[in-house]
Amino acid sequence: MTRRARSSGKKGGSASGASSQPQAKGGMDLGSLFNVATQALAANQSSLNQADAENQNHGDNMVQVFNMISQAMAGQKGAPPSQQLSQASQYLAQNGKSGSAQVYSQGLAQAAQQFQGQSAVTPDNAMMLVQSLLGGGQPSAPQGGGDLLGALLGGGQSAPQGSSQDQSGLDLGDLLNAGMTFMNAKQQGQGNLQAGLSALLAAGPMGQKPHRQQSGQVVGNALLQAITGMAGGK
Repeated sequence: MTRRARSSGKKGGSASGASSQPQAKGGMDLGSLFNVATQALAANQSSLNQADAENQNHGDNMVQVFNMISQAMAGQKGAPPSQQLSQASQYLAQNGKSGSAQVYSQGLAQAAQQFQGQSAVTPDNAMMLVQSLLGGGQPSAPQGGGDLLGALLGGGQSAPQGSSQDQSGLDLGDLLNAGMTFMNAKQQGQGNLQAGLSALLAAGPMGQKPHRQQSGQVVGNALLQAITGMAGGK
């Protein structure tokens, strides 16, 4: 079946289990959190390669990308989240060879900006990390109604109140498209988290390539499971 990545990071964490929650003093350990996503990608490596009609190596690339992110964060253990995210973004930009590496580098850079002044990643602010990362660097400005994932999960509202072009960088068309994707996913029987992820991915650069959207779902599901496991375990 699926082959395991040659260097899948630390052993012992289950991608689906809430039993190994990546908890650090005062919040989540980012290196462990991203390692959960690495393990989930390794478990889906073959199917992601098959989904890549162009090069048949998207699964390989994604495991490499998240191994690099985890390594960069391991070297910054104990630093504020914004510093860890910024370091991982720079490392990926300099060393990542694939287009996906550059998309995730931009997402990490955006997340670093969002976490300026935050001392830890907690269940209260972790959605901001997921949205920035999977939004591929599109600003998410949680304070102005630009929190797309939060808005969708909070009742399926596709467009926030206010101007058609928010400070978030997402225009009304993006939000309406995301809302339609959310509603379609719900009609297909997906839960709120799955439908919200589908909408978030469809609204950003990940939605431009089906294999990138598929791997984004794997990453998002793994991160959200870890986050909800942490919230439930408090």
